[in-house]
Amino acid sequence: MPHWVSRLEKSLQPRTQLMISLGWILAIALITLFWGIGDIGLIDETEPLFVEASRQMLATGDWITPYFDGETRFDKPPLIYWLMVLCFKVFGVSEWAARVPSALAALGTVLLCFYVLRQHNPGLKPEVVSSQPQPSRSSLAAWLGATMLMLNLNTYFWGRTGYADMLLTACMGGSLLAFFMGYAQVNSPQIQRRWYGTFYVLTALAVLTKGPIAIVLPAAILGGFTLYLGNLRQVIREMQIFRGIFLILVLALPWYILVTLANGEAFIGSFFGYHNLTRFSSVVNQHSGPWYFHFLVILAGFLPWSAYLPVALYQTQPWRRKLWQGRSRSDQLGLYASIWFIVILLFFTVSVTKYFSYTLPLMPAAAILVSLLWTDAIQERPHLERSHHDPQRGDLSRWFNVVLMAGLSWALFSCAPWLTQDPWMPTLGAKFTEANIPFYGGVLWALAAVAAVLCILWRSNGLWLVNAIAFLLFISVVLHPAVAIVDQARQLPLRELAKAAVAAQQSGTQQPIIMIGFRKPSLVYYTQQHVEYIELPSQLSAYLQKSSHPESFVITTPKLLAGTGLKPQQYQTLAQSGVYILVHLLR
Repeated sequence: MPHWVSRLEKSLQPRTQLMISLGWILAIALITLFWGIGDIGLIDETEPLFVEASRQMLATGDWITPYFDGETRFDKPPLIYWLMVLCFKVFGVSEWAARVPSALAALGTVLLCFYVLRQHNPGLKPEVVSSQPQPSRSSLAAWLGATMLMLNLNTYFWGRTGYADMLLTACMGGSLLAFFMGYAQVNSPQIQRRWYGTFYVLTALAVLTKGPIAIVLPAAILGGFTLYLGNLRQVIREMQIFRGIFLILVLALPWYILVTLANGEAFIGSFFGYHNLTRFSSVVNQHSGPWYFHFLVILAGFLPWSAYLPVALYQTQPWRRKLWQGRSRSDQLGLYASIWFIVILLFFTVSVTKYFSYTLPLMPAAAILVSLLWTDAIQERPHLERSHHDPQRGDLSRWFNVVLMAGLSWALFSCAPWLTQDPWMPTLGAKFTEANIPFYGGVLWALAAVAAVLCILWRSNGLWLVNAIAFLLFISVVLHPAVAIVDQARQLPLRELAKAAVAAQQSGTQQPIIMIGFRKPSLVYYTQQHVEYIELPSQLSAYLQKSSHPESFVITTPKLLAGTGLKPQQYQTLAQSGVYILVHLLR
């Protein structure tokens, strides 16, 4: 460990060290997760589906069957809706309240990961090490792991939006961490039972967040881990598996029974058939991708720490099974994290439907692996001679880190022309340039790349700190302003037209609101009424002939409006914002 770190540790009491670490984590969380989460509107096309379904659940009082725009929504079980409804009751209906569950789930995952790393003395390599506790090593690993899990693009995005994915990560990741805490307490049966009980409770909550996959993946991870070590039967006895299954059923099964009784085959076919089996075996909602899709998602989503994942996985050396079996349970966290990571990555690589959030539950494992790698590097550094044979000089992962920084700098410097290609926000590139987003971001990562090169040449382990500071500045200086600009270009026009449509409706009545040519669920949330969707402009005439309403409102684009065949005297333009237009149909 660097000399200044050792001196600092010796000068501080353990309790003070813990408080400083927790203060650091909470400070990062404030910037990354909570700063301005309600300042932007709902993000089409998925987030409004969750939030509006929760708002309708609050309005109707039906906590069993989720609805969106008058239709059942069986994509996900109800836990995320229930938590949003509770937040609506406490804080009022708002974007901020809808996103609080995700932010708290992200923070909870980070804190539990910090706790697990701090409680053990894990190594990444299978060599047998001293069983004597090393508080400094555990504290360092916990600090690094929590920092890495907080400072990455995946946590930043999914922890600030009203999706179910971060809640699933908290429940599934929390259950897997709780299992290891129980697994490692082989000499404390009472504590072990408590942690295994926590594992079952969190598994049940994961089933109420995502469904059967929350059992399939942990079972594959725990089965692979214990089979590899040859202690599967012993662990099953320790876990009291039948009591655990009973507890999961008691907590999770009632909702599945009630929703099936209320909706019958409609729920079974939609939830189990379409949203689980079909997603795995075929492409759903046009979410396809090449076999390496999730490798790229992890590379980008876990920046800048993803540069170290290949070497961290390699360092576990799974082919040295005898050595892993000879280590204490507490020392097997590195192996456990590698199996956790690989099982989830392989499962969703095989799955035909690809989506950016599917591999999110492997993020705690990724943070554990990289934190242990860096802990080894920092603690072993004083024992290495400063020579040309220093293995750190040739560490490809560090140079890959520099390449990623340089690539990110180049991408930001040159991003403005690319950002004109989105038809829903064609002026985004110009707005970014006006706000100097490409310049600030490009300079930031260029400076970070230079600092990283100096760290490598000086054989310094300060590179991890360069990554952390650079990403924290990136969030503050680039991402937060950029997200606000994207919201103004992409979502604000829809909110303005939704407000104009509601204001233009006659007092005490609601004329139909029609979307033509696109689906933007945020219109349902912001108008708080049914919005009719018409796919093709040519279909408007047939719809109007069947409609019994004398007037209606249309939100579309000028180009799509021209394709409807409406004559100028048949409608009145009420508002135009961004690429969208609101017209009042007169019949």
